[in-house]
Amino acid sequence: MNPSSHRAGHVAVIGRPNVGKSTLVNALVGAKVSITSNRPQTTRHRLLGIATFPQGQLMLVDTPGLHREQGRYKASAMNRWMNRAARGALEGVDAAALVIEAGRWDDEDGLAYEALREAGVPVVLVVNQVDRIKDKSALLPFLAKVSEGRAFAAVHPVSALKRKGLEALVDSLLGLVPEQPPAYGEDEITDKSQRFLAGEMVREQLMRQLGAELPYATTVEIEQFVEEGALLRIGAVIWVEREGQKAIVIGKAGERLREIGSKARAAMERLFGCKVFLQTWVRVREGWSDDETALRSLGYHD
Repeated sequence: MNPSSHRAGHVAVIGRPNVGKSTLVNALVGAKVSITSNRPQTTRHRLLGIATFPQGQLMLVDTPGLHREQGRYKASAMNRWMNRAARGALEGVDAAALVIEAGRWDDEDGLAYEALREAGVPVVLVVNQVDRIKDKSALLPFLAKVSEGRAFAAVHPVSALKRKGLEALVDSLLGLVPEQPPAYGEDEITDKSQRFLAGEMVREQLMRQLGAELPYATTVEIEQFVEEGALLRIGAVIWVEREGQKAIVIGKAGERLREIGSKARAAMERLFGCKVFLQTWVRVREGWSDDETALRSLGYHD
């Protein structure tokens, strides 16, 4: 790459659920723009993370994990919507980063690769979580195996969590995007509004604090978002599908809901750089996750 040229372009970050796509986007952007948890399908929306470097700008399209709509995931309207969002992210991008877990390649990784091959965009393979591999000598045979018969523009072992191996990855991705001026200012980190990010911060705590299946029956709607000088006043509704779920989210004497709100508020204050007054309510909307009309009304748009 010519060091005097400036490059800028869109890169889709694709992979099966729970391989660290959002952690990678946050690491490259240098700020938390996409929520994370140790649960699959934490990311539900397409989100643009803007990573600006002296030599160029990468507009990283973070996506829900591509997955089969049967098997371990319920074949719901929500899961169909997430797959559409992930595949739709490939439209108009200059390149893609296929993120996999070091030491593992399964049929859902293959599904993601096939979607990229069909899209016809150059693909960089990002082998994440290499810090978890104790025997590093096993990594080279694994890289050779997953690369065999697949046309990758480059292969990069990284640890997104520890921010290792990212400089070489950035150089490869910038080499695949056009020479052109930046599309965003240096201080811009995402195309999403503060209102959207506030809802995601609440949903992140639901993913982190609730038991196995319950987070997938919840979503968050921001009803109030008012700037009062140096204070943001935010009202968030947590939607669940059944009355029993409402009681679990609230917890004994409201303890769990207070904990969810407290941690979400702290995350908002770090991201927005101001004081936040957050109120939360829990309401029931039966079957919202398998109702296309309900999904649209709650902000899930193609």
